[in-house]
Amino acid sequence: MWEGRALGARRDIAALATTGLGVTELHKAAIELVGRVVPAELTCWASLDPDTTVISSMTSGPALIPRRYEPLLATYEYDGTEPHTFAELATRPVPVARLSELPRRDRERSGRVNEVWRPLGLHHELRAVFRVDGTCWGGAGMVRRGDFTEREVEFVTSVAPALATATRVAARAGSSRGPDEQAIFVVGADGVPRSATAAAGSWRVELDEIAPGRCAVLLRAVVAGARAAATGTFRARARDASGGWILLRASTLLSDDEGAETVVTVERASGSELLGLLLAAYGLTARERDICHEVIAGRSTSDIADHLAISAYTVQDHLKSVFAKAGVRSRGELVAKLRPELD
Repeated sequence: MWEGRALGARRDIAALATTGLGVTELHKAAIELVGRVVPAELTCWASLDPDTTVISSMTSGPALIPRRYEPLLATYEYDGTEPHTFAELATRPVPVARLSELPRRDRERSGRVNEVWRPLGLHHELRAVFRVDGTCWGGAGMVRRGDFTEREVEFVTSVAPALATATRVAARAGSSRGPDEQAIFVVGADGVPRSATAAAGSWRVELDEIAPGRCAVLLRAVVAGARAAATGTFRARARDASGGWILLRASTLLSDDEGAETVVTVERASGSELLGLLLAAYGLTARERDICHEVIAGRSTSDIADHLAISAYTVQDHLKSVFAKAGVRSRGELVAKLRPELD
Protein backbone atom coordinates (compact mmCIF):
# COMPACT_ATOMS: atom_id res chain seq x y z
CA MET A 1 0.00 0.00 0.00
CA TRP A 2 2.75 2.44 0.92
CA GLU A 3 4.42 1.86 -2.49
CA GLY A 4 1.27 3.14 -4.16
CA ARG A 5 1.15 6.17 -1.90
CA ALA A 6 4.81 6.90 -2.65
CA LEU A 7 4.16 6.63 -6.40
CA GLY A 8 1.18 8.95 -6.10
CA ALA A 9 3.20 11.46 -4.08
CA ARG A 10 6.02 11.41 -6.66
CA ARG A 11 3.51 12.12 -9.42
CA ASP A 12 1.96 14.97 -7.44
CA ILE A 13 5.41 16.43 -6.74
CA ALA A 14 6.34 16.16 -10.43
CA ALA A 15 3.14 18.03 -11.28
CA LEU A 16 4.02 20.77 -8.79
CA ALA A 17 7.40 21.18 -10.49
CA THR A 18 5.70 22.18 -13.75
CA THR A 19 3.62 25.00 -12.24
CA GLY A 20 6.40 27.60 -11.97
CA LEU A 21 6.25 27.83 -8.19
CA GLY A 22 9.15 29.34 -6.27
CA VAL A 23 10.93 27.24 -3.65
CA THR A 24 8.86 28.44 -0.68
CA GLU A 25 5.52 27.85 -2.39
CA LEU A 26 6.69 24.46 -3.69
CA HIS A 27 7.81 23.33 -0.25
CA LYS A 28 4.59 24.50 1.38
CA ALA A 29 2.59 22.34 -1.01
CA ALA A 30 4.98 19.38 -0.69
CA ILE A 31 4.94 19.54 3.12
CA GLU A 32 1.19 18.99 2.97
CA LEU A 33 1.59 16.05 0.56
CA VAL A 34 4.23 14.31 2.65
CA GLY A 35 2.43 15.11 5.91
CA ARG A 36 -0.55 13.01 4.82
CA VAL A 37 1.66 9.92 5.04
CA VAL A 38 4.30 11.01 7.57
CA PRO A 39 2.61 13.26 10.16
CA ALA A 40 4.70 15.34 12.55
CA GLU A 41 4.11 17.92 15.27
CA LEU A 42 6.73 20.23 13.76
CA THR A 43 8.07 20.27 10.21
CA CYS A 44 10.68 22.52 8.65
CA TRP A 45 12.03 22.16 5.12
CA ALA A 46 15.01 23.96 3.64
CA SER A 47 16.40 24.71 0.24
CA LEU A 48 20.14 24.08 0.20
CA ASP A 49 22.90 25.85 -1.68
CA PRO A 50 24.03 23.11 -4.12
CA ASP A 51 27.68 24.15 -3.82
CA THR A 52 27.96 24.27 -0.02
CA THR A 53 24.85 22.47 1.37
CA VAL A 54 24.17 25.58 3.43
CA ILE A 55 20.52 26.41 4.13
CA SER A 56 19.33 29.16 1.78
CA SER A 57 15.64 29.28 2.74
CA MET A 58 13.33 27.65 5.27
CA THR A 59 9.64 26.76 5.09
CA SER A 60 7.65 25.55 8.10
CA GLY A 61 4.57 23.37 8.30
CA PRO A 62 1.29 24.52 9.90
CA ALA A 63 2.80 24.56 13.40
CA LEU A 64 5.72 26.97 13.78
CA ILE A 65 8.84 26.37 15.83
CA PRO A 66 8.86 29.00 18.62
CA ARG A 67 11.10 31.86 17.50
CA ARG A 68 13.32 31.68 20.59
CA TYR A 69 14.62 28.30 19.39
CA GLU A 70 15.52 29.31 15.83
CA PRO A 71 18.97 30.79 16.65
CA LEU A 72 19.85 27.58 18.53
CA LEU A 73 18.86 25.41 15.59
CA ALA A 74 20.93 27.58 13.24
CA THR A 75 23.96 27.29 15.50
CA TYR A 76 23.70 23.51 15.88
CA GLU A 77 23.45 23.08 12.13
CA TYR A 78 26.92 24.52 11.57
CA ASP A 79 28.94 24.21 14.79
CA GLY A 80 30.45 20.88 13.71
CA THR A 81 29.31 18.83 16.71
CA GLU A 82 25.71 17.91 15.94
CA PRO A 83 24.58 14.60 14.40
CA HIS A 84 22.41 14.35 11.30
CA THR A 85 23.12 17.81 9.93
CA PHE A 86 22.07 18.29 6.33
CA ALA A 87 25.74 18.49 5.28
CA GLU A 88 26.45 15.14 6.97
CA LEU A 89 23.37 13.45 5.53
CA ALA A 90 24.39 14.65 2.07
CA THR A 91 27.43 12.35 2.21
CA ARG A 92 25.41 9.20 2.95
CA PRO A 93 24.36 6.62 0.36
CA VAL A 94 20.81 6.84 1.77
CA PRO A 95 20.38 10.46 2.95
CA VAL A 96 17.55 9.80 5.42
CA ALA A 97 18.03 9.18 9.15
CA ARG A 98 16.04 8.83 12.37
CA LEU A 99 17.22 10.16 15.70
CA SER A 100 16.45 6.79 17.29
CA GLU A 101 19.11 5.15 15.10
CA LEU A 102 21.87 7.00 16.93
CA PRO A 103 23.67 5.45 19.90
CA ARG A 104 22.18 6.64 23.19
CA ARG A 105 25.37 8.55 24.02
CA ASP A 106 25.09 10.61 20.82
CA ARG A 107 21.42 11.35 21.41
CA GLU A 108 22.16 12.54 24.94
CA ARG A 109 24.91 14.87 23.68
CA SER A 110 22.77 16.45 20.97
CA GLY A 111 22.12 20.13 21.58
CA ARG A 112 19.22 20.07 19.15
CA VAL A 113 17.56 17.33 21.23
CA ASN A 114 18.34 18.67 24.70
CA GLU A 115 17.89 22.40 24.10
CA VAL A 116 15.04 22.44 21.57
CA TRP A 117 13.03 19.24 21.12
CA ARG A 118 12.82 18.00 24.71
CA PRO A 119 11.67 21.37 26.12
CA LEU A 120 8.89 21.21 23.52
CA GLY A 121 7.91 17.70 24.61
CA LEU A 122 9.19 16.10 21.39
CA HIS A 123 11.53 13.12 21.41
CA HIS A 124 11.83 11.75 17.87
CA GLU A 125 13.22 13.28 14.70
CA LEU A 126 13.42 12.26 11.05
CA ARG A 127 15.75 14.16 8.74
CA ALA A 128 16.41 13.84 5.02
CA VAL A 129 18.12 15.67 2.20
CA PHE A 130 16.77 15.88 -1.35
CA ARG A 131 19.50 14.80 -3.75
CA VAL A 132 19.50 14.33 -7.51
CA ASP A 133 22.46 13.74 -9.86
CA GLY A 134 24.74 13.80 -6.84
CA THR A 135 23.70 17.32 -5.80
CA CYS A 136 21.60 18.27 -2.77
CA TRP A 137 18.90 20.89 -3.35
CA GLY A 138 16.87 20.67 -0.17
CA GLY A 139 16.28 18.95 3.13
CA ALA A 140 13.55 18.26 5.65
CA GLY A 141 13.36 17.93 9.41
CA MET A 142 10.31 16.40 11.09
CA VAL A 143 9.84 15.92 14.83
CA ARG A 144 7.09 14.37 16.93
CA ARG A 145 6.44 12.52 20.20
CA GLY A 146 6.38 8.97 18.81
CA ASP A 147 9.09 7.37 16.69
CA PHE A 148 8.96 7.21 12.91
CA THR A 149 8.31 3.77 11.44
CA GLU A 150 10.36 1.88 8.89
CA ARG A 151 7.56 2.38 6.36
CA GLU A 152 7.62 6.13 6.91
CA VAL A 153 11.39 6.18 6.43
CA GLU A 154 11.00 4.20 3.21
CA PHE A 155 8.32 6.61 2.00
CA VAL A 156 10.51 9.67 2.59
CA THR A 157 13.47 7.90 0.96
CA SER A 158 11.29 7.11 -2.06
CA VAL A 159 9.97 10.65 -2.62
CA ALA A 160 13.22 12.51 -1.80
CA PRO A 161 14.64 12.38 -5.39
CA ALA A 162 11.38 13.80 -6.78
CA LEU A 163 11.53 16.58 -4.19
CA ALA A 164 15.13 17.27 -5.22
CA THR A 165 14.20 17.57 -8.88
CA ALA A 166 11.24 19.83 -8.12
CA THR A 167 13.36 22.04 -5.85
CA ARG A 168 16.06 22.27 -8.52
CA VAL A 169 13.46 23.50 -11.02
CA ALA A 170 12.03 25.98 -8.50
CA ALA A 171 15.52 27.37 -7.84
CA ARG A 172 15.44 28.94 -11.32
CA ALA A 173 12.55 31.22 -10.33
CA GLY A 174 12.71 34.60 -8.62
CA SER A 175 14.17 38.06 -9.10
CA SER A 176 16.08 40.25 -6.69
CA ARG A 177 14.90 43.57 -5.31
CA GLY A 178 15.68 45.65 -2.24
CA PRO A 179 18.98 47.15 -1.04
CA ASP A 180 22.07 46.85 -3.22
CA GLU A 181 24.67 48.41 -0.91
CA GLN A 182 26.85 45.97 0.99
CA ALA A 183 26.33 45.87 4.77
CA ILE A 184 28.89 44.88 7.38
CA PHE A 185 28.02 43.45 10.79
CA VAL A 186 30.50 42.81 13.61
CA VAL A 187 29.04 39.92 15.57
CA GLY A 188 30.08 38.59 18.97
CA ALA A 189 30.61 34.93 19.85
CA ASP A 190 27.03 34.89 21.16
CA GLY A 191 25.72 35.69 17.68
CA VAL A 192 24.56 39.19 18.65
CA PRO A 193 25.68 42.13 16.45
CA ARG A 194 27.91 44.59 18.31
CA SER A 195 28.18 47.14 15.52
CA ALA A 196 27.14 47.56 11.90
CA THR A 197 27.38 49.92 8.95
CA ALA A 198 24.52 52.22 7.96
CA ALA A 199 23.29 49.82 5.26
CA ALA A 200 22.69 47.09 7.84
CA GLY A 201 19.29 48.51 8.75
CA SER A 202 17.96 48.11 5.20
CA TRP A 203 19.25 44.55 5.01
CA ARG A 204 17.67 43.68 8.36
CA VAL A 205 14.31 44.86 7.03
CA GLU A 206 14.84 42.90 3.79
CA LEU A 207 15.70 39.66 5.57
CA ASP A 208 13.05 39.98 8.26
CA GLU A 209 10.44 40.33 5.51
CA ILE A 210 10.99 36.61 4.89
CA ALA A 211 10.20 35.85 8.54
CA PRO A 212 10.52 37.90 11.73
CA GLY A 213 14.00 37.49 13.17
CA ARG A 214 15.43 35.96 9.97
CA CYS A 215 18.38 38.37 9.91
CA ALA A 216 19.44 37.38 13.44
CA VAL A 217 19.12 33.68 12.60
CA LEU A 218 21.26 34.00 9.45
CA LEU A 219 23.93 36.01 11.26
CA ARG A 220 24.14 33.44 14.03
CA ALA A 221 24.30 30.60 11.51
CA VAL A 222 27.21 32.01 9.49
CA VAL A 223 29.08 33.00 12.65
CA ALA A 224 28.75 29.43 13.95
CA GLY A 225 30.00 28.15 10.60
CA ALA A 226 33.02 30.45 10.60
CA ARG A 227 33.96 29.58 14.18
CA ALA A 228 33.74 25.85 13.41
CA ALA A 229 35.76 26.08 10.17
CA ALA A 230 39.50 25.56 10.22
CA THR A 231 39.92 28.61 7.98
CA GLY A 232 37.77 30.82 10.20
CA THR A 233 35.61 31.71 7.20
CA PHE A 234 32.15 30.72 6.02
CA ARG A 235 30.04 31.57 2.97
CA ALA A 236 26.34 31.12 2.36
CA ARG A 237 23.81 32.09 -0.28
CA ALA A 238 20.30 32.76 0.99
CA ARG A 239 17.02 33.53 -0.74
CA ASP A 240 15.45 36.96 -0.29
CA ALA A 241 11.75 37.72 0.06
CA SER A 242 11.26 37.88 -3.72
CA GLY A 243 13.15 34.68 -4.49
CA GLY A 244 16.43 36.36 -5.44
CA TRP A 245 19.79 35.56 -3.90
CA ILE A 246 21.82 37.17 -1.11
CA LEU A 247 25.44 36.38 -0.30
CA LEU A 248 26.72 36.29 3.29
CA ARG A 249 30.42 35.96 4.10
CA ALA A 250 31.72 35.52 7.65
CA SER A 251 35.34 35.87 8.81
CA THR A 252 36.40 35.37 12.43
CA LEU A 253 38.74 38.04 13.76
CA LEU A 254 41.84 36.98 15.64
CA SER A 255 40.95 37.10 19.32
CA ASP A 256 40.55 34.89 22.37
CA ASP A 257 37.72 32.33 22.31
CA GLU A 258 35.60 34.18 24.88
CA GLY A 259 35.66 37.53 23.12
CA ALA A 260 36.08 36.51 19.49
CA GLU A 261 34.23 38.67 17.01
CA THR A 262 33.20 37.80 13.47
CA VAL A 263 32.81 40.19 10.56
CA VAL A 264 29.81 39.34 8.38
CA THR A 265 29.22 41.04 5.03
CA VAL A 266 25.77 40.92 3.43
CA GLU A 267 25.27 41.84 -0.22
CA ARG A 268 23.29 41.04 -3.33
CA ALA A 269 24.76 37.94 -4.96
CA SER A 270 26.63 38.82 -8.16
CA GLY A 271 26.50 37.09 -11.53
CA SER A 272 29.67 35.12 -10.87
CA GLU A 273 28.17 33.82 -7.63
CA LEU A 274 24.94 32.77 -9.32
CA LEU A 275 25.98 31.43 -12.70
CA GLY A 276 27.14 28.05 -11.41
CA LEU A 277 23.99 27.69 -9.35
CA LEU A 278 21.77 28.50 -12.33
CA LEU A 279 23.59 26.06 -14.62
CA ALA A 280 23.22 23.36 -11.96
CA ALA A 281 19.52 24.20 -11.65
CA TYR A 282 19.11 23.38 -15.35
CA GLY A 283 20.68 19.97 -14.70
CA LEU A 284 23.70 20.51 -16.94
CA THR A 285 26.61 18.10 -16.83
CA ALA A 286 30.12 19.29 -16.02
CA ARG A 287 31.08 19.34 -19.71
CA GLU A 288 27.87 21.15 -20.66
CA ARG A 289 28.68 23.79 -18.07
CA ASP A 290 32.12 24.18 -19.63
CA ILE A 291 30.46 24.74 -23.00
CA CYS A 292 28.12 27.36 -21.48
CA HIS A 293 31.04 29.30 -20.01
CA GLU A 294 32.66 29.30 -23.45
CA VAL A 295 29.46 30.51 -25.12
CA ILE A 296 29.03 33.27 -22.55
CA ALA A 297 32.62 34.33 -23.26
CA GLY A 298 31.61 34.76 -26.92
CA ARG A 299 33.81 32.02 -28.40
CA SER A 300 32.99 30.34 -31.71
CA THR A 301 32.45 26.61 -32.16
CA SER A 302 35.99 26.11 -33.49
CA ASP A 303 37.49 28.16 -30.65
CA ILE A 304 35.53 26.15 -28.07
CA ALA A 305 36.69 22.90 -29.69
CA ASP A 306 40.34 24.01 -29.56
CA HIS A 307 40.07 25.33 -26.01
CA LEU A 308 38.42 22.17 -24.64
CA ALA A 309 40.35 19.74 -26.87
CA ILE A 310 37.23 18.21 -28.37
CA SER A 311 35.82 18.10 -31.89
CA ALA A 312 33.48 20.73 -33.31
CA TYR A 313 30.84 18.02 -33.73
CA THR A 314 31.06 17.23 -30.01
CA VAL A 315 30.64 20.92 -29.20
CA GLN A 316 27.48 21.02 -31.31
CA ASP A 317 26.13 17.87 -29.63
CA HIS A 318 26.67 19.41 -26.20
CA LEU A 319 25.04 22.65 -27.32
CA LYS A 320 21.93 20.78 -28.51
CA SER A 321 21.64 19.17 -25.08
CA VAL A 322 22.13 22.52 -23.32
CA PHE A 323 19.50 24.19 -25.47
CA ALA A 324 17.00 21.42 -24.72
CA LYS A 325 17.57 21.59 -20.96
CA ALA A 326 17.46 25.39 -20.81
CA GLY A 327 14.47 25.63 -23.15
CA VAL A 328 16.19 27.80 -25.77
CA ARG A 329 16.96 27.44 -29.48
CA SER A 330 20.16 29.43 -29.99
CA ARG A 331 23.26 30.77 -28.32
CA GLY A 332 21.75 34.24 -28.24
CA GLU A 333 18.67 32.96 -26.40
CA LEU A 334 20.88 31.05 -23.97
CA VAL A 335 22.94 34.10 -23.08
CA ALA A 336 19.78 36.23 -22.87
CA LYS A 337 18.26 33.72 -20.46
CA LEU A 338 21.32 33.89 -18.26
CA ARG A 339 21.80 37.64 -18.57
CA PRO A 340 19.61 38.65 -15.57
CA GLU A 341 21.93 36.56 -13.43
CA LEU A 342 25.06 37.96 -15.06
CA ASP A 343 24.35 41.68 -14.91
